[in-house]
Amino acid sequence: MREFLDLDEVLDFCKALSSPIRMEIIKILKENRMLNLNELATALNVTNGAITSHIKILDQAGLIEVEHSAGIRGIQKNCILKETKFLINLADEYSRNNTYQVELPVGSYNDFSVWPTCGLATKSQLIGEVDDKRYFDDPLRREAAILWFSKGHISYRIPNYLKPQSKIEELQVSFEISSEAPGICEDYPSDIQFYLNDVYLGYWTSPGDFGEVKGLYTPEWWFPNWNQYGLLKMITISKDGVYLDGRKISDVTIDSFHLDHESDLVFRFAVDEKSENVGGLTLFGKGFGNYNQDINARIIYY
Repeated sequence: MREFLDLDEVLDFCKALSSPIRMEIIKILKENRMLNLNELATALNVTNGAITSHIKILDQAGLIEVEHSAGIRGIQKNCILKETKFLINLADEYSRNNTYQVELPVGSYNDFSVWPTCGLATKSQLIGEVDDKRYFDDPLRREAAILWFSKGHISYRIPNYLKPQSKIEELQVSFEISSEAPGICEDYPSDIQFYLNDVYLGYWTSPGDFGEVKGLYTPEWWFPNWNQYGLLKMITISKDGVYLDGRKISDVTIDSFHLDHESDLVFRFAVDEKSENVGGLTLFGKGFGNYNQDINARIIYY
């Protein structure tokens, strides 16, 4: 999920969506994992020159991502839908100079305590054996692009790049997540809790473990009866409280943490065995799911 920080970004975004052809490009890319410029031009019955200009606008607006690969006639440009969920906040406006963003691979956790069913995998293979939590310590886990467990917790350390005298005004964390059922089960609720520096932020009930439809970025070798994709969620810790996709879930404020340039920033996902719905969790990173993103953290400071 992407949140726009100033009105200029909103304007660029709206301009990118103002063209019927560009909207058709987005629809086509939504239905296809990746297409090159020739394939898009053929699908829309336009010239390569025309499609190139539209792709440039969508790329600049951050709606698509263009990758280069070797083709029969040289280098070809492949287009991928980059973002599908956006949050436009007209009440607050922040300077781009006072923000930074980091991507945390799902295998870059710094602490965990998990219970079967559990496991993790890279884009190309399982790491060790499933339902054996010892493999969460495997050195290969840093390359993990998906992980899952039925209960427990997993933590990620967010780099603190603040300068002396700076204070955090807002912290945003976005991620693709679902429940973890044995096999797949679309109706499998799980209460997933969130913490920052051991302070409880609130929870969200995941509706299920989704696997009836293949994830857009889930690799071909992945098992068809295993979790395929999740839902994209964003936690925002602000001066007013904690929000999940814009809906307030607790009164904990960013100021209550007294964060400065020396503070730890540790974000934790948990499934407590005492919860009403103990349905595990699955975290999807780049190369899995529907959004092709790792855990993204954005810091807004002053």
